[in-house]
Amino acid sequence: MIRRLSMRKQIPFKPKARLLLQLGDQLIKNENVALLELVKNSYDADSKLVKVSMSRVTDPKIGEIVILDDGNGMDINIIENVWMEPGSNFKEDIFKSKKRSKLNRLPIGEKGIGRFGVHKLGNRIELISRMENQKEVVFNINWNDFSTTEYLDDVKISIFERDPELFIGEKTGTRIVISDLKNTWTRGAIRSVYRAINSLCSPFNSIDKFEVEFNIDQPKWLENLTDFHNIKQFALYEADITIEGDYITKFLYKFKPWSVFSKLSSREHNPTEPIRIITKKEKKKNEFRDVMLSKYNIGTVKIKLYIFDRDSSTLKLAIHDKTGYKEYLDQNGGIRVYRDKMRVYDYGEEENDWLRLDYGRFNSPGTKISNNLVIGAVDIDREQSFDLIEKTNREGFIENEAYQEFKAAIEFAVEKVEQQRRIDKEKIRTYYSPTSKSEPVIANLNLLQNSINQNVKDTKLKQELVNHVKRIEDDYKHITDVYIKSAGAGLSLSIAIHEMQKIIQELVKATDFEKTSIRISDLVTRLSQLVEGYSTLFKGKDKKKQSLAKIIDAALFNVEYRLKVHNVNIVNSYTKYSDVQVNCTKNLLISTIVNIIDNSIWWLDYNHIESKEICIAISFDIPDRITILIADNGLGFSLPTEDIVKPFITDRPEGMGLGLYLANEILRGHEGNLIFPEYDDVELPETFKNGAIIGLAFKEEK
Repeated sequence: MIRRLSMRKQIPFKPKARLLLQLGDQLIKNENVALLELVKNSYDADSKLVKVSMSRVTDPKIGEIVILDDGNGMDINIIENVWMEPGSNFKEDIFKSKKRSKLNRLPIGEKGIGRFGVHKLGNRIELISRMENQKEVVFNINWNDFSTTEYLDDVKISIFERDPELFIGEKTGTRIVISDLKNTWTRGAIRSVYRAINSLCSPFNSIDKFEVEFNIDQPKWLENLTDFHNIKQFALYEADITIEGDYITKFLYKFKPWSVFSKLSSREHNPTEPIRIITKKEKKKNEFRDVMLSKYNIGTVKIKLYIFDRDSSTLKLAIHDKTGYKEYLDQNGGIRVYRDKMRVYDYGEEENDWLRLDYGRFNSPGTKISNNLVIGAVDIDREQSFDLIEKTNREGFIENEAYQEFKAAIEFAVEKVEQQRRIDKEKIRTYYSPTSKSEPVIANLNLLQNSINQNVKDTKLKQELVNHVKRIEDDYKHITDVYIKSAGAGLSLSIAIHEMQKIIQELVKATDFEKTSIRISDLVTRLSQLVEGYSTLFKGKDKKKQSLAKIIDAALFNVEYRLKVHNVNIVNSYTKYSDVQVNCTKNLLISTIVNIIDNSIWWLDYNHIESKEICIAISFDIPDRITILIADNGLGFSLPTEDIVKPFITDRPEGMGLGLYLANEILRGHEGNLIFPEYDDVELPETFKNGAIIGLAFKEEK
């Protein structure tokens, strides 16, 4: 049987004419993005001024959109071999060669399809362009031809050259006229596109010699649009951050209270040491890893944030147009990304919560910022950041590993700002909240009682009324005591969980070492004693005379394995005072010392201190006090010490913010103080000069 082989042939793709329409419809999100793509093309052509004009756009049949620039223009060769070539790599090749323009620009576009988004705006375009010392080139496109003609090859575009009529003399540039509009433009749509055009360039770091001018024949539609430069004066908090490699190398936070906040002072936080950037490990609770921006071509990242307040009680003190203020933040809030000072869409748009700010605010409304509280910009360099690749549909970057690290670094930086803001927000709440920190009910009852005494003449009635007032006062105090104790119990439960978690972690570590059974037995005993210690908060157990040295020994026993694992050396300056005793509850003091040591270990690791040391001393340097000093050789405190003793204030990622609050409360319960002495106020080795120093100060018995 003879087997016949069919002829093998090669066949090309035959793209349908409507493919270009689909590119415009599906890859360009909306009219705003389509217009911005054309403006970006003008930027790439070294334009200094782009004029966007809209006329009669309420009637699609007669309306026109005109984009006119003074850039380099195009000749017939570029139009034929670049503009008319979908997916052209013309700009990509320029970028790869790092060839900058006369105005020192690298091309923003590189996909070669953005211009086809013009179909999103209208069915007909007329393009006129002229390069230096060249004739004008004119061509027209009717996009309807692409839906009525079957194949792309069959659609013919008429193009011709002429002596300059629009760009006369030495003028160069491009004009695109879009007509037969796809949609009827409304006032809201015009205001939206105006805001989009204004947001194209960073408001904090404008591009030299590049301006976009917007005009419409309905000027009233643009009335009462609040400008960023008018709104930024009301920002209570600002941040200026630089990320280089794996560290924040500049972190400047400012609290700028309005003049009406006479009880508050401005504040700055500007640490001198670089801040290591970390993020949570995936699927690992409370475990972190370094953010490794240096592994990728991302370059220097600069972040500028203006953060606002929306509390009604705050706004009424200084904002007259509260509705306009809130509307502006609703419409313009968010953190945008700018590359070579040109916006990367659609970061910062209402529907793109790329940093999960709204999600975080929903879960922690008192501590987190949402998109409608911040106007921010992330600036990156085009040449340095080529591992961040823009999606073809112009909806941000491809979410590759480089992008994930980039995003994690920004989330970390924003969290650092939130931690600082929390401190100042609490001060505003303390002094200017409508709920006074005093006891208004008791004060009013006292006023009532005074009024009764002065104005009621009937002695029997007066006494009866006074008794009623007294009963009300007693009942009120009882109710508030119950609520306070309930709140305290809830907080104590959080604290107990906080403490027990540490011991359980130590139990886990203990199983990795020899003599496990003895170690676990001791730790279980300690856990039992801890629970008993917390019960004294409610039972009011008597304190006993205890040796401070033995308490310190017990605390070190409980963190022995953590110290080994993290290679932390303990400098012992306390055993020489082994006979010093104070009246205290032993287990609570052990927990306090363990907490402080645990914090030091974490921060020493975080700051990559090579030879980690913690010094523990018993000191008499503070007048009338016996003090346990705990110092480390790290970088010191990153938050004001007067604030870190408040509950839930912490600079430690995912930290509860209870450790030092608990320590402070326990010391107060012992008629002592948690103090933060300066290095020169106490006697410590010079190694600890720049580190964190904490003192557990007890009254010295005479």
